[in-house]
Amino acid sequence: MRISIFGLGYVGAVCAGCLSARGHQIVGVDISALKIDLINSGKSPIVEPGLEALLQKGVASGNLRGTLNVREAVMATDISFLAPPTPSKRNGDLDVSYIEEVCQQIGKVLPEKATRHTVVVRSTVLPGTLRGVVIPTLEKYSGLKAGKDFGVAVNPEFLRESTAIKDYDFPAMTVIGELDSTSGDLLEAIYSELDAPIIRKSIEVAEMIKYTCNVWHAAKVTFANEIGNIAMAVGVDGREVMDVICQDHKLNLSKYYMKPGFAFGGSCLPKDVRALAYRANQLDVDSPLLNSLMRSNSGQVQKAFNIIAGFDKRKVALLGLSFKAGTDDLRESPLVELAEMLIGKGFDLQIYDRNVEYARVHGANREYIESKIPHVSSLLRTDLEQVVADADVIVLGNGDELFAAVVEKLAPEKKMLDLVGFMRHTSTEQLVGIGW
Repeated sequence: MRISIFGLGYVGAVCAGCLSARGHQIVGVDISALKIDLINSGKSPIVEPGLEALLQKGVASGNLRGTLNVREAVMATDISFLAPPTPSKRNGDLDVSYIEEVCQQIGKVLPEKATRHTVVVRSTVLPGTLRGVVIPTLEKYSGLKAGKDFGVAVNPEFLRESTAIKDYDFPAMTVIGELDSTSGDLLEAIYSELDAPIIRKSIEVAEMIKYTCNVWHAAKVTFANEIGNIAMAVGVDGREVMDVICQDHKLNLSKYYMKPGFAFGGSCLPKDVRALAYRANQLDVDSPLLNSLMRSNSGQVQKAFNIIAGFDKRKVALLGLSFKAGTDDLRESPLVELAEMLIGKGFDLQIYDRNVEYARVHGANREYIESKIPHVSSLLRTDLEQVVADADVIVLGNGDELFAAVVEKLAPEKKMLDLVGFMRHTSTEQLVGIGW
């Protein structure tokens, strides 16, 4: 199938790689010339295990190319996936201006097409966005009727950074929200080879499913952290408690997020929790748990800072800056927040993160790193052993496999805070866990 993908960030780039590897003809579109150049040279614009090999395969086979030209992409394809960013506004609502702009551009091209075109939103958007923004914008700029002259659907993604390729190949489910059955049929044909149930719903239900999933994941992280904090206070290993809880597969469901640990972060959970809380408040719907999630999450960052400050030592090594191992994504990383707190209080801080260091030199996130957090990125170092040797306190921030050896070789005069779960025992005076 001929597919154009608008937005070559984490969702768009992964979809481009996976779809082109399956023989689909993919045209990637982005406003960043750097990303287009990287795609056309078979290089990944993001850090994601296995993605670059797929992109290289797609380019080499002729199934994948990138362009800055919207008209060229729409005219050359039958379906457009929309995956631009939907960042948070200051009030917690979503900024859908990027999606609106893409819809304006696509809408202007649609009247030129002799064949039916289908527009599919893959970005995470609040319920009502397709009917309130996407469809009216496409109709206004095309002069055509959605569901009749062109197709519209929403196809929420469930890709976790650092495991996105596996998540695409082996999904738990594929959700299609369709305005018209023809659009749903088209999407079902694309995903029919995947071994997972295909669930077709209205566009509003599909929009809501994505938020329900993400806010549930955020709730599980917060719940496990609070249990870990209480358990630790009474001398119990919170991991042991939650491990038993997670053995109930009938009621407690997945155990993926149900582990005491550090705050959640990234481009999805914080943004989606705020957005749904904002919408609930708009509707005068009381949602105390939902409203408390971000406050509780911030409390976990504060707890980590308090533990570090309690060591009464000033030289700190922060191992990991991205919100999870295997990615260079720093958006709403709680480790960035922790680093800023340490800087603000005058700690002598050095940071090691091999993926962020790579992105600072080579990746498409270089501009973000240099412009948004230069005060933090200036503390990045390339020698892990030297960073550890220079510090009195080592903070294990994410699950990079390199950090396991640091625990085993910890010098007796040094202190350590484990935010991940590398240490096999409960807290001691020297090695302290965030919730065990």
